[in-house]
Amino acid sequence: MVPRAEFRDYYGRPVIKAPAWQARDIAGYFFLGGLAGAGSVLAAGAHATGRTSTATALKCSSLGAVSLATAALIHDLGRPARFGNMLRVMKPTSPMSVGSWLLAGYGPLAGGAAVSALTGRLPRTGAAATGAAALLGPAVAAYTAVLAADTAVPAWHDAYRELPYLFCASATAAASGMALAAGPVRENGPARCAAVLAAAADAAAEKAADRSLGMVAETWHTGRAGRLIRAARVLTTAGAAGSALFGGRSRAAACASGLALLAGSACTRFGVFAAGIASAEDPAYTVVPQRERTAARQDG
Repeated sequence: MVPRAEFRDYYGRPVIKAPAWQARDIAGYFFLGGLAGAGSVLAAGAHATGRTSTATALKCSSLGAVSLATAALIHDLGRPARFGNMLRVMKPTSPMSVGSWLLAGYGPLAGGAAVSALTGRLPRTGAAATGAAALLGPAVAAYTAVLAADTAVPAWHDAYRELPYLFCASATAAASGMALAAGPVRENGPARCAAVLAAAADAAAEKAADRSLGMVAETWHTGRAGRLIRAARVLTTAGAAGSALFGGRSRAAACASGLALLAGSACTRFGVFAAGIASAEDPAYTVVPQRERTAARQDG
């Protein structure tokens, strides 16, 4: 067996610097932002179809999730003022800048929708806020994937086409799980359908990412990332199957399925985050694909 090649720069350091982001803050931010954004979309659907209890639960969960996500981001930044500084300019080519403005616009809308639903006051304003939050929801759920893929981290950048789809599917699974766990059984039909579709889309996006990543896909299937992503697959599949088979008949089954979907979505985000860190720390995942692409261009 030939030992694994070591790829380092002239100073004995890795080729790229691994992100200094903390997993609890940033992977948690990825998960909570997805739950908030997709939850607002499902909340608008529940609101429009008269599923009042589910709509209220989702509006409140979206407000709580976006509040915690913002707190996690600010904690990782180190000082609250740094978040405010990002709002001093609008740079459409920067995912971080666009994401900061998305959060700044989405948060008050989610808050208005939740407060109106809880108090029963200003129903027209609440309905307008619900609709506007639903319009921004997909962008809130997906932009973190663009943010990650815009870095030089191989496990994220090389899956830049598939990562937004994976994050959206994972976010939908989380939101449908919240609807199943918090809403009454008589109202959870759309959430059960969304859970099944999200699980299927999640699996398809993950397989597509595997094909795009090539050798870098190893980081998604080994170590801590591999354990988390395997757990995510099991939990998401079990949650979707449980909701489809038993969620419409049993409150306990609906709640258990919803919690499994939420846990599966969280494991997906933390697993993808861990894969990115692992790929940045091993120079082979940067150098070998670059050499393969260069050779392919020369042969072509």
